[in-house]
Amino acid sequence: MARTAYSAASQGSARTPRSTEYALLAKVTALLKETDRHDALAFPALAQAIEQNRKLWLRFALDVAHPDNELPRDLRARIFYLYEIVQQHSARVLAHRADTGLLVDINRAVMRGLAGQGGGS
Repeated sequence: MARTAYSAASQGSARTPRSTEYALLAKVTALLKETDRHDALAFPALAQAIEQNRKLWLRFALDVAHPDNELPRDLRARIFYLYEIVQQHSARVLAHRADTGLLVDINRAVMRGLAGQGGGS
């Protein structure tokens, strides 16, 4: 998915775009899990984790929407659809109408795909 959006994250390392995406997803997923507490004092950290996840998914969406993206069209469409789900569910979490479980599940599924463990579909 990545082209140059992650240059700062991968600068100085021999990471591939896939491994960079995996690492970014792993980091934000850990934050989502860590901050999803039903505690009003923890809400600012949860909101920050949600925002980081949203920004990462926006990068993915922009990348797959770019005409030069070489991923198969169907996969690009599915990634963009996941971006839309992430945006909608994030709003529900911030409104205290949902937890981060779906966001974590989506991120983990994509991480499995990036690691070559697609698991079907």
